[in-house]
Amino acid sequence: MGVRSLASYAYSILVRNIHYFEPRFLPFGLAAVLGFPCFYLVWHYIFPQAYESLSLRLIGSAIFIPIIFARRWPARLQRFLPAYWYLAILYALPFFFTFMLLKNAGSSTWVLSALSAVFLMVLLLDWLNLFIQFFLGVGLAWLAYCMTTTAPSIGFLTLEHVPIFLFIVVLGALANYNSQVVKHERMRAMLIAASTVAHELRTPLLGIKAGAAGLKRHLPALLDAYRQASQAKLQVPPIRGAYLDSMAGVLERIESEVDCSNTAIDILLMNTRTFNINEIELSACSIRSCVEAALRRYPFSSERERAQVAWEGGDEFTFWGNELLTVHVLFNLLKNAVYHVAKAGKGQICIRLSRDHDHGHLIFRDTGPGIPPHVLSHIFTRFYSWSGAHNNGSRAGIGLAYCRSVMQAFGGTITCKSVAGEYSEFVLTFPVVNG
Repeated sequence: MGVRSLASYAYSILVRNIHYFEPRFLPFGLAAVLGFPCFYLVWHYIFPQAYESLSLRLIGSAIFIPIIFARRWPARLQRFLPAYWYLAILYALPFFFTFMLLKNAGSSTWVLSALSAVFLMVLLLDWLNLFIQFFLGVGLAWLAYCMTTTAPSIGFLTLEHVPIFLFIVVLGALANYNSQVVKHERMRAMLIAASTVAHELRTPLLGIKAGAAGLKRHLPALLDAYRQASQAKLQVPPIRGAYLDSMAGVLERIESEVDCSNTAIDILLMNTRTFNINEIELSACSIRSCVEAALRRYPFSSERERAQVAWEGGDEFTFWGNELLTVHVLFNLLKNAVYHVAKAGKGQICIRLSRDHDHGHLIFRDTGPGIPPHVLSHIFTRFYSWSGAHNNGSRAGIGLAYCRSVMQAFGGTITCKSVAGEYSEFVLTFPVVNG
């Protein structure tokens, strides 16, 4: 694997994993913004160290101010959030703490501080990015130290420091690697289980649909023959007229239910699939066509359920993406909204479009039970399911994580705002194809 391929792979892991930490951007950003200058006071005035730099600490604070407001970044900048987060961590942990360790000639205070930084890196980064950031940050810090020091020296470092730092980095990388393997294996097991269930269900469903289609083809002749026999006073068992009239409709419902079941299986398989941007075939897609296809194909359980969804139209736009994946994103939003509206016993679902010069927006709103504030920040985290916790764990918590992955692959975003007891509103933002 070349350097470029390794960097691309590391960045793809970072993009996939960043949404697990994103709900904690605000407290982490606040801690960094306040911590940098506060510790300047500690190490400069209370427990004076050989070297301190207010300017470096203010740079650290300034870097993390945008992290605090990550949720308010414009849609066109959201795709740069993983890279910005990566660089912020690179500066704040391996670079800053190593540079200060070198400038303070390896004092015990800064050895302990550097160890704390490594522990934080273990918590924040996957195994591959942990290695990359550690060696890159240390290398940049050494370069900056040599450029700002008259007679640079690492004579203060003893052999006892090296195995301690290496032990923490290697052990942390192994721990993170194992967690990645567990996560991957969990997804793989879900995909295998879903594929097995799909295979076991599709075969009898296909047989049921074929049988219903055959009966539907011959049933009119059989019903006509029965009516003629009844009128001729032949010995035939009596069947009420209402039952005769409903038989053709029953077969149509059987075919419809089979199609709905197959669509539900497709949703399950698509949600458990893992993919990256290089695997997706992108093309210019009409958002109106995607919405209408989703509403036409979604397996509503009844006409009453279908009537709860209002498609209001709006400003049509074309985006660079994939129609099938977009339809499945809408399937997930419909599935969640229909479930929660039915559970609450109230509410409607509304879908509308809007656009500005560079971006198109699909607004998906339901007036059901809403989402509690303590849940809202976690809804896009894979395997997190608030509804599952209240439904014997039957909901896997993968649908909205799938939606976010798809939107990120398109270069877009999905956000949610909600008021408990009133509404939930998802906004899907797409880069539009102009011209």
